Amino acid sequence: MAVARRRIDVEEGKAALKAWLEGTAPASDVPVPRAVVATAVRYSLEEVTARAPGNSVEVRVPPFGVTQCVEGPRHTRGTPPNVIECDAATWLAMVTGRLRWADAVSAGQVSASGLRADLAALLPL
Repeated sequence: MAVARRRIDVEEGKAALKAWLEGTAPASDVPVPRAVVATAVRYSLEEVTARAPGNSVEVRVPPFGVTQCVEGPRHTRGTPPNVIECDAATWLAMVTGRLRWADAVSAGQVSASGLRADLAALLPL
């Protein structure tokens, strides 16, 4: 299986995640810049793919990014059978451990369809 190509430098990605965490802390009154959110999302999507390579699950975090991950049947055309979608704040909260996968799904913050559409074992990163 091919190794996922990284577009976001690992150190830049980690710095963006840290900045997002600090910017969303209860004591912070400074909004997190959109570019930082975009970098944090894209880096974390790349990291999920690096940890669970494959093409059976599509993870969407509009408008910032999408990835395919998790070993299994490869999807090539049309709507994928296993899709996960959420907004950037929810995604980053799950990635950083501020929000558990099960809690996000049960609260309707994550749309997950398909038998393989479960990232509980991969999150937080």
